[in-house]
Amino acid sequence: MTVRVLLADDQPLVRAALEMIISDTPDVEVVGEAGTGTEAVRLAEELHPDVVVMDIRMPGMDGIEATRLVTAGPGQARVVVLTTFDDDDCVYAALRAGASGFLVKDMALDDILAAIRVVAAGDALIAPSVTRRLIAEFAGREPETAPVPASAPAVRRIGGITDREREILTLVGRGLSNTEIATELVISIATVKTYVTRLLAKLDARDRVQLVIIAYETGLVSLPG
Repeated sequence: MTVRVLLADDQPLVRAALEMIISDTPDVEVVGEAGTGTEAVRLAEELHPDVVVMDIRMPGMDGIEATRLVTAGPGQARVVVLTTFDDDDCVYAALRAGASGFLVKDMALDDILAAIRVVAAGDALIAPSVTRRLIAEFAGREPETAPVPASAPAVRRIGGITDREREILTLVGRGLSNTEIATELVISIATVKTYVTRLLAKLDARDRVQLVIIAYETGLVSLPG
């Protein structure tokens, strides 16, 4: 199955670099390119891509608002935002808007391609070295300085999960993979996947990114320091 990708970035060179490597990959294809958030939303509705690689800072509508509109739309497109290490605020806001993860612009193109496949397969990008740092920093902000969380209804229902599910959620919040959780709890990977699926349903979370956010917002995972 070919992964259909929409590239949204106001820098033509970035789009050209991504398109170049994708064009040489048989299972991934670029179906459209957008230079603004408004154009990205329109093309997502018209082209029905599997993944939208979304820049954060674009003229007019930014990538955060575009992400919210794309993920709330009728299509099944999943969004991966592009960022630099200086864009932490924007990235966290994009995750709350429904993005399934993010890429750093100075990543190797092969790594970006691999990340697109991960998101297209229905998973989310939870890189302990980067994503967990962002979520830890911004989930711990005081309510008056933090945006309203998209996962707020899920937070209110966290009391309805079992002790084992709470344990799994805590480990997901720490950035552990399914394999690492299975090792930690001495259970099978299939069992971990079952628990994660239950948590997604019970907490009304779109994907693993939102589970991590919930783990921090509810205090299951403490902030560094």
